[in-house]
Amino acid sequence: MPAPPPPPLPAPTLSPLVPADAGACLALDRAALGGLWSLEQWRRELEEEGRPGLGLRQGPDLLAMASGWLVVDELHITLVAVAPDQRRRGLGRRVLQELMAAGRARGASRATLEVAAGNGPGIALYGALGFRTAGIRHGYYRNGEDALIQWVNLAMGP
Repeated sequence: MPAPPPPPLPAPTLSPLVPADAGACLALDRAALGGLWSLEQWRRELEEEGRPGLGLRQGPDLLAMASGWLVVDELHITLVAVAPDQRRRGLGRRVLQELMAAGRARGASRATLEVAAGNGPGIALYGALGFRTAGIRHGYYRNGEDALIQWVNLAMGP
């Protein structure tokens, strides 16, 4: 008799990122984005007030995350990452929408981010959530690629 199939995995759950998540954030950052931040930068990001961060987990695994900085009435989205094997499942959209809602709840009326000019999936996601390009940062990324500066009015809702 064949073994029964394994039970289905639970749906990913959303929770705030905390300092104890620094190692998991570093690992996801490296896998999804090539390692934007060091472990020390992740620790600072997760310890400081005014820097909301959210993660989507399935069991012990961090599948997606988004983080930002609250500056007066603006949410500057610093990072959105999804594990490469979890892409195209709506996880990036979900974690970003929740971060935008958290920023709005904490008084942000607008949100901004930079996205690589060649990042078609990212540009499509941000556009679907209402972001519009307001400018370009030439040579912004380490590889020399330009960044599109995008803004959205959070009063309109994600």
